[in-house]
Amino acid sequence: MDERIAFVGGGNMALALATRLAPNWRGAIAVADPVAAQRARFPAAVATTANNEEAVRDADVVVLAVKPQVFQSATREAAPALADHALVMSVAAGVPLAAVERWTRPDGRAAANRAVVRCMPNTPALLGAGITGLVANAHVTAAGREIAQAIMAVAGEVLWFDTDAELDAVTALSGSGPAYFFRAMEALVDAGQDIGLAPEVAKRLAVAAGAGAAAMARSDDPSVLRERVTSPGGTTERALSILADMRFAEALRAAAVGAFERSRELSRELGEP
Repeated sequence: MDERIAFVGGGNMALALATRLAPNWRGAIAVADPVAAQRARFPAAVATTANNEEAVRDADVVVLAVKPQVFQSATREAAPALADHALVMSVAAGVPLAAVERWTRPDGRAAANRAVVRCMPNTPALLGAGITGLVANAHVTAAGREIAQAIMAVAGEVLWFDTDAELDAVTALSGSGPAYFFRAMEALVDAGQDIGLAPEVAKRLAVAAGAGAAAMARSDDPSVLRERVTSPGGTTERALSILADMRFAEALRAAAVGAFERSRELSRELGEP
């Protein structure tokens, strides 16, 4: 594809996307970030600037990759230079489509035909092993969807959804999800040390178990896999009975619901004018 892409924000997600896109994307790629050290991380094929307007001027696709707390100000700073035809993609958690539409116009009003795609990637995307949820507004064409898909596919799998609320659910499950697994790995590493293993060995075992389980779960139902590995009267059964007594499953479900509710709260807070 030969569309010119501009990233507003030079954080880790922008770095991962731009670096993976650069070798094969025929169009120019630019990144704006006020911090020189952030800009210096990008490959030579990616143009960098400290000025948001300079980066987005004449861009066909603008990827807003800044933190939610500064999203509104950064977007409004770039808005005067946005081309009318530009597809706007947001990777900021909690910012609803309507807010992106509104802030991408200099006068603050929603653009009549502003094409916006809201994206929710997760941290494994930094390694090209992530999964991203996407939702588009009514102004995104089939070609626009294809472009957004191509950009986010360099970070891993891509799934399309229909509403902001569904993307808040994606945030709770896969956006925050890696942290749940990291916490489980931390606990297993600690347990490994408690029962006599060296820290580096415990980590290697815990990470390998997690990676292997995830690979198996791609082709089989997790509940079926759990049953297969649980022999009556065995070690796994003992471990799972303790997790059940401590209401592990209920706690994990409550955590995901809590993350979803917080994402909805952020959508309301960050979507305000």
